[in-house]
Amino acid sequence: MISPDLLEKLKSYDTPTICNALEVVDSSRRLTGFTTKPLVAPFPDLPPMVGYARTATIRSTHPHELDTKAARAQRIAYYEYVASGPGPQIVVIQDLDGPDRGFGAFWGEVQSTVHKALGCVGVITDGCIRDIPQWAPGLNVLAGSIAPSHAHVHLADFGKEVRVAGMVVRSGDLIHADRHGAVVIPHELAEKVPAACELMARKEAVILEMARKPGFNVEMLKEALAKQDEIH
Repeated sequence: MISPDLLEKLKSYDTPTICNALEVVDSSRRLTGFTTKPLVAPFPDLPPMVGYARTATIRSTHPHELDTKAARAQRIAYYEYVASGPGPQIVVIQDLDGPDRGFGAFWGEVQSTVHKALGCVGVITDGCIRDIPQWAPGLNVLAGSIAPSHAHVHLADFGKEVRVAGMVVRSGDLIHADRHGAVVIPHELAEKVPAACELMARKEAVILEMARKPGFNVEMLKEALAKQDEIH
């Protein structure tokens, strides 16, 4: 479990800064753990979301293979899964329809409202969403697309490893996301991330301060770079 204070601290940084910090504390994170394909952010002014992953997969191009009773039982089990364990929760849903990904929307007014009431702070999906004006206020979202119909959308599975926009996520992973995309923060690195964020901010401040001075030139940039190297 990550302490509530640490979760709040992580929310104070944007996702690119978190990615930079992870590179500092573990160089192997430079090439893994984050979204690599663009996602739609319909509410770009919402603050970053931080929470524990609840994973699922969906399909929408054909009817559910389960009968009505079994499908209802599956959906209830999914909601129980979403509401269980540590929170806040971020639901990460992979659309399995390949080239037809985003054919039908799992997410809209009803699902956003239900999930927010169950403790979710956001959703990340490579599928589509709809009902933007009726969306649950404050529930953050990154989606593959926006579309009007739910088609035959249904759960395929939940609680398993998923891949969304190039990011591999397992149930319980700590996720940080904003309008730029999302990244997995390994639990064992979480405590080190704020200090690394502050270090990067101090280093960048030297360059930014110099670049904003009147008459900025390459010699001034060299001076700033030398000062930056002295910051540890």
